[in-house]
Amino acid sequence: MTDVLGPARVLLRQVFGFGDFRPGQARIVEAVLRNEDILAIMPTGSGKSLCYQLPALLRPGLTVVVSPLIALMRGQVGQLRGHGIAAAALNSTNDADESRSIFGALREGSLRLLYVAPERLVRDETLAMLRSARTSLLAIDEAHCVSQWGHDFRPEYLNLGSVRESLGGVQTIALTATADVATRADIEHKLFSHPPKIFVSSFDRPNLRLAMRPKSGGRRQVLEFLADHRGSSGIVYCSSRKRTEALAETLRDAGHRAMPYHAGLDIERRNASQDAFLKDDGVVIVATIAFGMGIDKPDVRFVCHADMPQNVEAYYQEIGRAGRDGLPADTLMLYGLDDMRLRRAQIEDGASSEERKRVERQKLNGLIALCEAPRCRRQTLLAYFGESASPCRNCDLCQEEHEVFDGTVDAQKIMSAILRTGERFGTEHLIAVLMGTATDAVMRYRHDTLPTFGVGKDRTTNEWRSLFRQLYAAGLLFLDIAEYGRWTITDSGRRVLRGDETISLRKDVLQPAGTRRKKRATALDALKLSPADESLLARLKELRRQIAGQLKQPTYVVFPDRTLLEMVARKPRSLAAMQDLYGVGETKLKKYGSSFLAVVAGA
Repeated sequence: MTDVLGPARVLLRQVFGFGDFRPGQARIVEAVLRNEDILAIMPTGSGKSLCYQLPALLRPGLTVVVSPLIALMRGQVGQLRGHGIAAAALNSTNDADESRSIFGALREGSLRLLYVAPERLVRDETLAMLRSARTSLLAIDEAHCVSQWGHDFRPEYLNLGSVRESLGGVQTIALTATADVATRADIEHKLFSHPPKIFVSSFDRPNLRLAMRPKSGGRRQVLEFLADHRGSSGIVYCSSRKRTEALAETLRDAGHRAMPYHAGLDIERRNASQDAFLKDDGVVIVATIAFGMGIDKPDVRFVCHADMPQNVEAYYQEIGRAGRDGLPADTLMLYGLDDMRLRRAQIEDGASSEERKRVERQKLNGLIALCEAPRCRRQTLLAYFGESASPCRNCDLCQEEHEVFDGTVDAQKIMSAILRTGERFGTEHLIAVLMGTATDAVMRYRHDTLPTFGVGKDRTTNEWRSLFRQLYAAGLLFLDIAEYGRWTITDSGRRVLRGDETISLRKDVLQPAGTRRKKRATALDALKLSPADESLLARLKELRRQIAGQLKQPTYVVFPDRTLLEMVARKPRSLAAMQDLYGVGETKLKKYGSSFLAVVAGA
């Protein structure tokens, strides 16, 4: 069999400056080069874009990339051009001269990659132009947008299946960071005429430190968290436009360069905030979920949820905007009963079908279970996506002490109620049985006659809800989302029920305390430098800022933080040594190498 990856590895080093593929990339690049249709589910920050960018340089024809956001297109095109690759974007922001230049490059066959907004792609004139330009690969980014089961459905994505056929059934790669089984099946059905080859990479992002706290003075908790990240780029998510603007003002008063972003702001202000975040260092965006999808800034050092997100998939996507350069990054989510009520109200008041609402309720329950998990956050998060993992030692539950109690008897009460009702019922019905509440359903099914009826009167309804969530997070119970939220017992749960094993549960989430904690370690502690190295890094960042300003591009288009940190650590004294650094390809070495060497030499 021909080694198609040999030439790919050469270009990976020469053009992109990467010594090797990240996990999962090589097998997808190989499948693309073998002309297979592909659906790739890869975690945020795993390098999805490279899976079509690198093949575009190794084969004839044009690679067309469908992207939902103009900001993402601009960022990707800027980075590709920085590597010396002929790329362009076709969207509503193009002026007449820019569009003519792109059309000319397409006629000449000089473009390697063209980014197109989905609404622009479906036009007859666009499709005719792309057919004549010999389009050889269609890459669909954020492919979950095609599915009404996905967490960010976009109606304009529904036409992409017919676009593919209009381009002659062109080879297609669809990529997304999160897609459950139902969403995956929907993507396959709507984008492909034949089953694609499916790649599912691990969802683990080991460089992200995960932390969650019950709210006890939300603004103060956000300020404390950001105090450990002063001067770093980050995102703070809020549940409402009003809170976004108020919290941005609070952060500015505390000395942070904070800017609001939400759909209610005028377009000029939104763009100014987004451009500042992308192009400058140390900007904090305070945003609703209107901000973020497709943001590919590699050096975001933290993501803070001032309010609980919508579900586990949204949480995963949003924290995934941190640490895309592979360096340590921090995440924090604050949650409270008001958040839970708000998210439930949003589901119930929405225009979705009852079936969709039922699924969303269970997804929210999964997030609440993650908040109250009694074990490693990463284990619980990955279990949601069907993965198993060992304790990570990089989350709050692994690194900090929490007051626990022997929850074996409570767990046995819950599981007895589940078994005696036939593993057919959801949380509220089972709590009614435990607390001895004679609801209509309890009486109809004669569950008031069960031995477990009323055995849980010693606890409140909210305490039992928390215990259900903790047992779910610990893997003792399984919540069947597809079957109306019924609870079943896992093998681990049966061992506890029989008394073969015990289970420790968290007391703090039953009755959250609002006490102020001592300063905690952060993921960024691993990046601490000596004063001399801090000074060198500051000078390298200033040079990068000047070059980026001349180019009118984000600073990371010149070099990401990871490259500058390697310069500080290794202090290269020649261009040959500089080329061994992460992200330094031949084009960037020629453009910027001597300037950065001069700064290092002066250290």
